[in-house]
Amino acid sequence: MRHAAFILLLVASPLAQQSQNPSPMVEHARVHPRLKEDHPAGRREPLALGTLFLPAKLKLKKQTPLLVHFHGGTWLPEVAAAREGKTAVISIQIGAGSSAYARPFSEPQRFGQLLQEAEAKAGVKFDPVALSAWSAGYGAIREILKVPEYYNRVAHVLLIDGLHTDYIGGQPGPQESQIETSKLEIFLRFARDAAAGKKQMIVTHSEIFPGTFASTTETADYLLKQLGLKRRAVVKWGPMQTQQLSEASAGSFLLIGYAGNSAPDHIDQLHSLPDYLKWMKSK
Repeated sequence: MRHAAFILLLVASPLAQQSQNPSPMVEHARVHPRLKEDHPAGRREPLALGTLFLPAKLKLKKQTPLLVHFHGGTWLPEVAAAREGKTAVISIQIGAGSSAYARPFSEPQRFGQLLQEAEAKAGVKFDPVALSAWSAGYGAIREILKVPEYYNRVAHVLLIDGLHTDYIGGQPGPQESQIETSKLEIFLRFARDAAAGKKQMIVTHSEIFPGTFASTTETADYLLKQLGLKRRAVVKWGPMQTQQLSEASAGSFLLIGYAGNSAPDHIDQLHSLPDYLKWMKSK
C-alpha cells in the first residue's frame, strides 16, 4: 500500500483534493534501476520560481536552447541537461498535484517573467524553448500553452506519464469511459502541430489506473483518436529497462505506451528523462 500512497502524492487529480483510489498492485518481475543523484558541474542561478542550470559543457550562444522541466525534483533534470550537453535547464518543483503547477502559471505574465529573468542572468536569449513535465507537472504546461505568445515560442513539449483530466459524471466506465476534454484541447492543438511538423511533441504513459480521474492511457487514446492515429503493438525494452507495449507517430508527434501499473513503473519514466531529452532533438 505504500506504493499506492506514493502515487497519490505524485499524481494528484485535476480536481482539487480528490483522492486517487488506492491500488493493491506491486510487481517484482522487472528491476527498476534508478539514476544516482548527482549535481553535475555548471552554473546555477536561483530564480523567483525554480533554478536555472547552465551545464559546464554548454557553449552559450546568442540563442541557446532551454528546457523548462516541471516536477520530479531539481537534480534529475540537471543530470539530463548535463548529459545532453547542448541545453540549459530550469527545474521547477512546486509541490504535489496538477493544481499546484497550474495555479502560478494561470497568471499570463508569469512564464514570460521567468524567461526574462533567466535570460538576464545567463546573458543570452533562450531559443528554442522546450517544456517537459512528469506526472502532475503537466498542469503548468497547460496554462503556459494557453497564452498565444508562449505557444508560438515553445518548440518542443514532453509529457512523461502525466496527462490527466476528469471523468464526465465523476467516475469511469463501466466500459470505455467518457472523459472531460476541455482541459486537453491545448495539448491536442500542439499535437496536431507536431504531427504537421510545425512543433515536436512526445507523450509517454504507463498502465496506471487512478480510478477517480482519467488515466494517462485514456488521455493518450483521446489524442490518438482525434489525430486519426492508431497504436502499433510493440514488445521491446525502453529506457531504464521499461517495457514498451505500443507506439504511434506522425510527423514530429510520438506517443509511447509502457507496461506497468505500480508506483515504480511511474518513477521509471521520470528517470528516463535523459533519454527522452535526446529524443526531443532527434525524433
